[in-house]
Amino acid sequence: MGDTLEFSDIYQEFKGSWNDGRLRFGKQTVVYKSSKTGKVDSIPAGELNLAQWRRVCLGHGIKLGTNSGHVYKYDGFRDTDMEKISDFFKANYKVELTEKDMCVKGWNWGTAKFSGPLLSFEVNESTAFEVPLSNVSQCATGKNEVTLEFHQNDDTDVSLMEVRFYVPPAQADERQDPVEAFAENVLSKADVIQATGDAVCIFKELQCLTPRGRYDIRIYPTFLHLHGKTFDYKIPYTTVLRLFLLPHKDQRQMFFVISLDPPIKQGQTRYHFLILLFSKEEELSLSLNMSEEDVERRFEGKLSKNMSGSLYEMVSRVMKSLVNRKITVPGNFQGHSGAQCITCSYKASSGLLYPLERGFIYVHKPPVHLRFEEISSVNFARGTTTTRSFDFEIETKQGNQYTFSSIEREEYGKLFDFVNTKKLNIKNRGFKEGMKGKIDEYSDSDEDQHDAYLERMKAEGKIREEGNDSEESDGESDESFNPGEEDDDIAEEYDSNASASDSSEDGDDSDGENSKKKKAKKAKVVTEKKERKPRKEKKQRDAGAPKRPMSAYMLWLNAGRERIKSENPGISITEISKKAGEMWRQLGKDDKEEWDIKAGEAKKQYDKAKKEYKESGGAAAAATAAAATAAATSSSKKESKKSGGKKEEKKRKSAGGGDKEKERGGGNDSFKSREFIETSEDSSSDTDRKSKSKSKTKSKTKKKKESDEEEEEAVPTPASSEEESD
Repeated sequence: MGDTLEFSDIYQEFKGSWNDGRLRFGKQTVVYKSSKTGKVDSIPAGELNLAQWRRVCLGHGIKLGTNSGHVYKYDGFRDTDMEKISDFFKANYKVELTEKDMCVKGWNWGTAKFSGPLLSFEVNESTAFEVPLSNVSQCATGKNEVTLEFHQNDDTDVSLMEVRFYVPPAQADERQDPVEAFAENVLSKADVIQATGDAVCIFKELQCLTPRGRYDIRIYPTFLHLHGKTFDYKIPYTTVLRLFLLPHKDQRQMFFVISLDPPIKQGQTRYHFLILLFSKEEELSLSLNMSEEDVERRFEGKLSKNMSGSLYEMVSRVMKSLVNRKITVPGNFQGHSGAQCITCSYKASSGLLYPLERGFIYVHKPPVHLRFEEISSVNFARGTTTTRSFDFEIETKQGNQYTFSSIEREEYGKLFDFVNTKKLNIKNRGFKEGMKGKIDEYSDSDEDQHDAYLERMKAEGKIREEGNDSEESDGESDESFNPGEEDDDIAEEYDSNASASDSSEDGDDSDGENSKKKKAKKAKVVTEKKERKPRKEKKQRDAGAPKRPMSAYMLWLNAGRERIKSENPGISITEISKKAGEMWRQLGKDDKEEWDIKAGEAKKQYDKAKKEYKESGGAAAAATAAAATAAATSSSKKESKKSGGKKEEKKRKSAGGGDKEKERGGGNDSFKSREFIETSEDSSSDTDRKSKSKSKTKSKTKKKKESDEEEEEAVPTPASSEEESD
């Protein structure tokens, strides 16, 4: 038998939800690591005093008990695993694995026993169910009744809200009320936060990014109290997963991040991270509200009664000592600017991405923490808006994808090398030259596969760079996405400098430099356009074909439309359709069956009519009829055009006769004096205006009489009649 036993897909129940993970039995410790949160439970082998094998809902499970009173339950084992686990426990832990049967009678009357952190309900000395008292949020008592309320878990579809226990009345010889005794046993182990006593220390007006605002943080022995102007939060130390201390990119501020599971709640909002922002220049002198002996006994030299230093150092030291967890800081990664983080955007908000030794963390809105062990692959993609930045995509094993965009191009080499040293699977590993020799070490990379998306992005980037070369007058061009690569294969016909100089010489010298710049910008890249596929012609509808039948819903709507209007006076057309849709959905199958039958009959009639229509010639006959009507309409149009041409000729002749009369009447104009000519011209212009107004009124009245076209031609023009009168 080996030194260890390992099992995957082992489940641990947490507030009604099953979290999977890996369980390892070693000679010294029992270690369980959750796949969801990465939290590690370590049980020293010397502390084990109980081991039970039980039949549970997910196969078989193990219940482990320790000398300190803690109980751990793990489910998901197979029936065949019992023998080897039992042998391993006897050989290494000196503990016998006993088989325990559960009561499945379904009785609700039994005995309640308190064993450590569990409330066990037994029927005939067999356990029916167990309640972890750490899940209890409140305990209320009645006359002969005790009510337990539970913490809610957002990850579960169904949650247990409360359980009520009936406690029989006390006997005459009993000194204590059994209801009160039951409630005291529950509250002694329940996770009910009660602010008893004074706080260990208080930090005033700390700037908090999530949840946003300024809060007073009161440090109690078992929980953290955030007191703000609007909201208060109480955070038990048992819900703290990790602590992070991260330097800001400006080197003047510090982030202190507290990871929480379960998160704190405010309405429907969940805060999985508590993020505090400090200035490095803030100093603080802190005195703990404890005696020196208590501080030494409780914190074992980690803290002292009186401390002074930077504010962020004081907060982080106190939290580390109370929570008893390590503080994670950035590792050896350094970006292009020398900072230990990368500026990027996530979900349209700008923030900072910190590559850590065992994962990535993004602050601050929304905060994201991704461990390397839950990352399936990463991908480097060209930015969608510009070639001066790129996107960093992370895909998890659960199928979630996180895209950090707008990362500066200069950070690519540093980030790529960091990801490569951490042995993460890079999808487009072959994208960077110089790294191809190292790919063979990892068999799970996609280097051998053809990446169509990558090839398309390369082609688009090349066209974009050529366009930038032609549009910029100073000849600058964006470099390629990968540092160190050069694109020298741009065709000579796209040389923008030559076209710009030729056009500037041909222009006028008076325009100066402005005209040269304008002409240089006009030179654009000529790219080959892909031939478009011809559009498919729409199928013309056959007007003579029988109409399609109505559906059952439409038949029902037409029959009941008036009834809906009468029941809802003043309802609009759109509201009628909405109301009808709701009524139709509420109809039962029996009511809809009537209209389904009518729709079926209409469908049969339609099929019969369509068949007869096709047998009689169908679309061909309709096409010949349509052609005949089209020919008739075209001939009528030609005749109307001819008649219109004759009318125009008559109008021209009448207008020509009026001109001749003008020439006859105005034959002595050459013998008039200058004064007479000017006055006559003014009078003629006045008469012209009058004649135009008269002609407009006459034309309006005569347009109504379409039949009297010849009379309209015979009427003399007003201009000629007025000249004769003069």
